[in-house]
Amino acid sequence: MALILNEEQKMLKDSANEFLAINAPVEQFRTLRDNNYQPFDQDLWKAIVEMGWTALTFPEEYNGLNFGFVGLGQVMEEMGKNLTKAPLFSSIVLGGTSLIHSTNNALKESWIPALMDGTKRLAFALDEQSYFDPTSIATTALKTANGFIINGRKKMVIDGGSADAFIVVAKTEENELGLFLVDADSNGITSTTEVLLDAGTYAQIEFNDVTIDASDRLSEIEEGNELLNKINNTAAICLAAEMLGMITAAYGQTIAYLQERQQFGKRIGSYQALQHRAAKLFCEIELCKSIVLKALQALDEGTTNLDELASLAKAKLGETLKIVSNEAMQMHGGIGVTDDVNIGFYFKRARVAQRLFGDYNYHLDRYARLNDY
Repeated sequence: MALILNEEQKMLKDSANEFLAINAPVEQFRTLRDNNYQPFDQDLWKAIVEMGWTALTFPEEYNGLNFGFVGLGQVMEEMGKNLTKAPLFSSIVLGGTSLIHSTNNALKESWIPALMDGTKRLAFALDEQSYFDPTSIATTALKTANGFIINGRKKMVIDGGSADAFIVVAKTEENELGLFLVDADSNGITSTTEVLLDAGTYAQIEFNDVTIDASDRLSEIEEGNELLNKINNTAAICLAAEMLGMITAAYGQTIAYLQERQQFGKRIGSYQALQHRAAKLFCEIELCKSIVLKALQALDEGTTNLDELASLAKAKLGETLKIVSNEAMQMHGGIGVTDDVNIGFYFKRARVAQRLFGDYNYHLDRYARLNDY
């Protein structure tokens, strides 16, 4: 498939660009931060639901739009440009993907419509270490006569403090991973919300003898690892799309600054050394665009090399985002580290996004192993 968007995907991208520029510019991110670190704006979330973005990847049998991840990726990219804070990634990309690939039809029928209309939100509870390792799971789900009892602790649960339920990854008595839907109001749940460098809210959640029904299990026996891998691949690729938006926005703001800032009577963009650095970044960004689009297409097509493309996208975008955010900060000079300009927000968000669902080293190692290096 050619690495280009079709007309409908272009229209979605353009409409997302226009909508977010008006309703969720970077200034809104600053406002949410200054207003006690609000996780997101409720009115904006309602508008996003009305735009249909929450239904893009769901099948038509659940009244979804079945538009695909290439379309959702364009929305994620535009949100990255504006540093938009909304539970689209946590509830739709993570929670929605968990349900789409689940064999539990009853949960699909009850939760997918609620996710699409925004009346309920999910959060994905996976991480337990200070680094990403989906195989290092100590949380347990012990079988009872009517269901399971869950015990354990989860870290870095994105939008966990405002979710209606959690998708919890736990180890079963068969010594395999299982995925379970746990109501956030269940007895035995303790949640602590933390604000990180990017002004985002992440929850630490403890499960102490939390009882759930057998019908709340998303993965059948011996299917947990496969389902988790699909979710992690989808998360890595959609994060890469968001990171591409951050990269292009940070680069564009830096170029604009080079064309405006004067030193010694000349615009600093006229100096060849800075032009060379900007040109190198441009080439890297163009490569990233192709990688992300190819990975998004692979999600829709279900290609056999999806693992490789997911790790390639997350590794390359993580590397490039670090380079671009560093260069953007340096080219802005001293003002770049102040709160007077927005470029510092991209620098801080980059440091968190790079590590979510595996950093450059994790995915580079995974890519190498998949290719028998």
